[in-house]
Amino acid sequence: MTTLRIGGLIVLISGAAALAVEMTIHRRVIRLDGTWEVAEGSLAERPARFDHTVPVPGLLDMADPPFAQPGSTVPEPERRTPRRPADPHREAFWYRRTFTLDGPLPPTARLRLRKVRYGAEVWVNQTRVGEHDRNFTPAEFDVRAHLRGDAATNELVVRVGASLAQVPPHRCDGWDFEKSRYIPGIYDSVELILTGEPYIRNIQVAPLPRHGTARVRVELDRAWVGTASVQIVEWQSRVTVGQGRLIWLGGDLADDEFTILNPRPWSPEDPFLYEVVVTAGGDAARTRFGLRSFRTDPVAGRVLLNDRPYYLRGSNVTIDRFFEDSERGELPWNRDWVRRLHRAFKDMHWNALRYCIGFPPDFWYDIADEEGVLIQDEFPIWYLHATNWPAAITADHLAQEYREWIEHRWNHPCVVIWDAQNETINDGAILKAVAMVRGLDLSDRPWENGWGIPPRPGDLIERHPYRSNRPDFAWADFGRHSGIPGIPWTEPGRALRPPYLINEYGWLWINRDGSLPTLTSGIYARLLGPDATVEQRRRYYARALAAKTEFWRARRQCAGVLHFCGLGYSRPDGQTSDHWLDVRNLAWEPMFRTYVRDAFAPVGVMLDWWTETIVTNTVLRVPVVIVNDLDRPWTGEVRLELRAGESVRASTTRPARADALGTHTIVMDLAAPRTLGRYELCAILSPAADGTSVRSWRDLNVIEGTGP
Repeated sequence: MTTLRIGGLIVLISGAAALAVEMTIHRRVIRLDGTWEVAEGSLAERPARFDHTVPVPGLLDMADPPFAQPGSTVPEPERRTPRRPADPHREAFWYRRTFTLDGPLPPTARLRLRKVRYGAEVWVNQTRVGEHDRNFTPAEFDVRAHLRGDAATNELVVRVGASLAQVPPHRCDGWDFEKSRYIPGIYDSVELILTGEPYIRNIQVAPLPRHGTARVRVELDRAWVGTASVQIVEWQSRVTVGQGRLIWLGGDLADDEFTILNPRPWSPEDPFLYEVVVTAGGDAARTRFGLRSFRTDPVAGRVLLNDRPYYLRGSNVTIDRFFEDSERGELPWNRDWVRRLHRAFKDMHWNALRYCIGFPPDFWYDIADEEGVLIQDEFPIWYLHATNWPAAITADHLAQEYREWIEHRWNHPCVVIWDAQNETINDGAILKAVAMVRGLDLSDRPWENGWGIPPRPGDLIERHPYRSNRPDFAWADFGRHSGIPGIPWTEPGRALRPPYLINEYGWLWINRDGSLPTLTSGIYARLLGPDATVEQRRRYYARALAAKTEFWRARRQCAGVLHFCGLGYSRPDGQTSDHWLDVRNLAWEPMFRTYVRDAFAPVGVMLDWWTETIVTNTVLRVPVVIVNDLDRPWTGEVRLELRAGESVRASTTRPARADALGTHTIVMDLAAPRTLGRYELCAILSPAADGTSVRSWRDLNVIEGTGP
């Protein structure tokens, strides 16, 4: 006879039934988020009083009453060289909160801090339990010996470094040449995990959509002999679609492949989710996943989603820059706002994002899973040239951070690319660290290595084909480009093979209020003259960005086109900006939405016309390219118009088609106008994938000609 206590019930189970049921102490996860007390001070001495409050998760510029300028501030001239400046007012911030636990303590109690900057040292009931010196990965502590149950009060204290100066030399710091402030804080959730033994440390799910199965690997906190039940359910309906067992014979790892009934692949077009529940001994843990595979096809230069060719269209989120934005407030931790943000991105026809130079809170990835957005997850490293690389960061140190990162993120179907770094040349430590950890990912996602060489053939190659910042930029030259954007640091004999991924381009940023950031302050004077209005600049930006988007997509040389950027900062001394007029209410700048949204349409159109001046009394032979990202053929029509303001001066219409995942070019003729002046060419494709129409625009200047 077996006796089990579940909650307040005592259950008696006999013989074979006891072996079959394996009832457990159910895992209980207690969120310790909310309002915490906080004080400033030194690293060595706990403050006598905690006389401020702050939300957790959040940042320390949200404290009440406020602290004087918390964190590191880097003036403009000093941003050109990576550094770790100190906060002049304090070395540390000390967080404190109390809580009670009903009933006796279970055998296992783990405290998890999902993300803290800059470093965390933890005390429970006056006893130090450990420290975590990494800024972008979770910290977990065994606190069972220090907790009090039976409704007794527990005190939790977390000391956080106040600035970059508290980051150890061998740890990544998130340096960004275009940031001004580095604000500390517990910026992700804090949880207490109460459960039985053995403790399920991690679950990894490697989906195999081709076979309708999922490989499940479970890691325990110790060697164990026993069995675990595995149940797979549809996340929303809770219908069981797979089940089985795992067996441990004295190790800490076990895995097997499980069949899923009526398998439904995950994709941006259908973000269907499953959940796996693993019950082992006294613990039960669960994780979500999607039946999704992602790999590259180097020969075709594309990626394959669920073994089918797929083109990435999207943008970037630079969350660390948004952290210093004056309009940020509590928005990064507002789930409703974050969901609406991702829906606004998808409304732009974007199916992919790069989370760039900084990781957002974990629930952002949950929302990307649910809304169907593919994520290139970039580890926060940006040092540009090898001379800037911190010598203390070795491959071993970096591999530890990489391991914690991918272990924490590997079940998200949204995460499809491990991005080792941004715009950094270091083929030593980074390549070695990637080689040390990439085998941990059973799904074998591709990697990307910024300005370094690909970790292995077939990995993605990052390209940032900025053009408008060049004094000699001309649209006519741009239109003759092959579509393979070059890399200025490519060395002789260092061949770089596809697939290529464009995840930055443009260089025409305008702040939300219409002013210009530092990187474009002189560009619009060259392009439009010194007296151009805000509206003229915004129109040029939107139309130029749309034209470049159409070009890179239509040339079909890249696996994806992601513009920079969908969310960042907007500040007078900033270098870049996003496209919001009202970021809190998620109102796009209207011309950006009008023109750039069409440029990213799954079935799009491009005027392959890059001449800005034409003469009267000629015939324009205009190539029009249809771009089809769908996995099925498209048929419809294209209308070409010559417009003067709202007036259509000439037009022609042709039937059109494009093969699945292909392009098709039609040459259409129009007579040039007899009257001098400014005109527009407009190609209108209908019906688009969503049943509407999409447009491509070019500006023309008509001058006197000598034709008949």
